Amino acid sequence: MLTIHTADVLSPGGESPALPGGAVLVEGRRIAAMEPYDDLLAAHPTARVRRWPGVLRPGLLNPHGPDLLEHSYHPDPRENLGNEPLTGEALAALDMTDARWGASARRGVQRLLAQGTVAVAGPLHRAPVIDAVHRSGLTIQDGAAEAVRLELIPGADATFAIFDATECVATVIRGRLLHRRR
Repeated sequence: MLTIHTADVLSPGGESPALPGGAVLVEGRRIAAMEPYDDLLAAHPTARVRRWPGVLRPGLLNPHGPDLLEHSYHPDPRENLGNEPLTGEALAALDMTDARWGASARRGVQRLLAQGTVAVAGPLHRAPVIDAVHRSGLTIQDGAAEAVRLELIPGADATFAIFDATECVATVIRGRLLHRRR
């Protein structure tokens, strides 16, 4: 299925200039084209259209993957442990089984997707955390975070985020809409 994602501005990253009224044509998991919205719609009138406010741009790399997912516990709201991740003594006081680490990582990944994150810096070591990250579609980037270059290119994976001011309104990884605020 073809999907056109359009926003007020398309900012592909790298050396490519921003394109007001630009859009990305997604075919399966790949970017098929990046052009002005009107041009893509005229060429693909049956494509599903998703309109977003703000800027469509490459997603973010979070350089703190191990800290956020392996050294923090993201509580389930039913546990009455609060809404914020637990670390230090509060984490040490919990009985952390593999199942609990996996559930925590899934909730942590949802927080990351809501921030426009499409990749986390590693390495990660806990098998249930790695599994949760892989199942979500996030990429684990081992090595220096500065070396990772995220940009939108036709033919590449359709992985991007849309930001309205400082709020992430949608995160797409390999063509799948994994987070949306609206």
